[in-house]
Amino acid sequence: MTMARILVVDDEPAIRTLLGDLLEASGFEPILAEDGAAAIATFKAERPPVVLLDLNMPKLGGMEVLPELRAIDPRVSVIILTASGEIRTAVQAMRLGAYDYLTKPAQVDEVVLTIERALERHQLLAAVEQLKIRVRHGSSLARQMGPSAEVQRIVEQVDQVADSNFTVLVQGETGTGKELVARAVHEASPRRDRPFIAIDCGAIPETLIESEIFGYEKGAFTGADRRKEGHFQLAAGGTLFLDEIVNLPLSTQAKLLRALQERQIRPLGGTASVAIDVRIIAASNVPLDAATPARRFRQDLYYRLAEFTIVLPPLRGRRADIPYLAKRFAEEAAMDLKRPVHGLSEAATGLLVRHSWPGNVRELRNVVRQAVLKSGGVILPAHLSITDGGAATEARSVRPAGALGTLSLAELARLAAGEAERQAIREALRASGGNKSQAARALRTDYKTLHLRMKGYGISGRDFEAP
Repeated sequence: MTMARILVVDDEPAIRTLLGDLLEASGFEPILAEDGAAAIATFKAERPPVVLLDLNMPKLGGMEVLPELRAIDPRVSVIILTASGEIRTAVQAMRLGAYDYLTKPAQVDEVVLTIERALERHQLLAAVEQLKIRVRHGSSLARQMGPSAEVQRIVEQVDQVADSNFTVLVQGETGTGKELVARAVHEASPRRDRPFIAIDCGAIPETLIESEIFGYEKGAFTGADRRKEGHFQLAAGGTLFLDEIVNLPLSTQAKLLRALQERQIRPLGGTASVAIDVRIIAASNVPLDAATPARRFRQDLYYRLAEFTIVLPPLRGRRADIPYLAKRFAEEAAMDLKRPVHGLSEAATGLLVRHSWPGNVRELRNVVRQAVLKSGGVILPAHLSITDGGAATEARSVRPAGALGTLSLAELARLAAGEAERQAIREALRASGGNKSQAARALRTDYKTLHLRMKGYGISGRDFEAP
């Protein structure tokens, strides 16, 4: 069990030593400071939960040090050490936020009991603060994902794992909100004040992925004219989110496994290993255990990543969220596009709920945004263009008279161009058997642009792979 650290601040060496020995014998870890300035500097570096603070010190006394400590950490429990003639000042210090005061020379039992109570207070305040963060985070996740029982189970899983240092694997179809859940784990964790760094393993060519993740030294390869930190270094102390991890080459998988096991990495071209303090959250749009033999994903890496697994259901598996999400997306699009939209009709909502949503939440958002662009008021079934089986079909085969008149020529052109682009991407992927690199070459664009377009249209290359 970790010993609680207690900062002892007293300008008299004999009292400091005496209190230090007493605390150590009582199971605490004493940290000693000889004056007020040293106390503030030590407290900034060590952040102990309890401070024994002498009231009467030269230059910077306890009354000056107290507010400085509380400004750094309002939860700190400061116990004032005072001579018998300074009790009035000690009471004044308590009004300024001190936890308690002890009169010198204090009894051993009294010192230990007061420290134990102060530690209990600090732990209680920390627990209350964490509870507030979780409640705020849970309601935020529900606001973004929906009110269904399925989402509530996801919130509960996030709460279970957030405080730990477990590696988390988030699995779910494309467009189900895997990065949203990864960020929620980070925000509810003790690492929330440190960086959250996300890298899409499917959007970076194989030749560059290793240098992006692990960094490289100057001269590591042709064109490496300077040292570059990788995502592990950028996420120091925080969380590294590896999205679509199934796309990692086997060589990079081996290096990642070694980094997770040894908690250190070696940048490309480096001669020494670098220690890392990073929490890993990985995401995949296919079950990695099923992907192991067929997708060439290392089984040992899968087990290392799956210390805690969160499986996100597809949108068709939580239909109760669809009306809520559609309303939210419509309101956001109305503000963004400056369109006077007044909600969805009951028939339009029913059509959305019945749809299979192969592109999940991302597809729903796109459909609703297009409907807002077409609608001049309430969104009707005629405004919903739903992608199903690769063909864009209107919710009604015949538009009401005058429907086109609600759109400008520029808006019509934009919709037509988007639909043509989506169909071209699907055809290229179908021809390449789902190989995004080949599809990008056929479309005369770069890999990253194709990947971003696919995400925007809710298209997954897996849908076009040969069985």
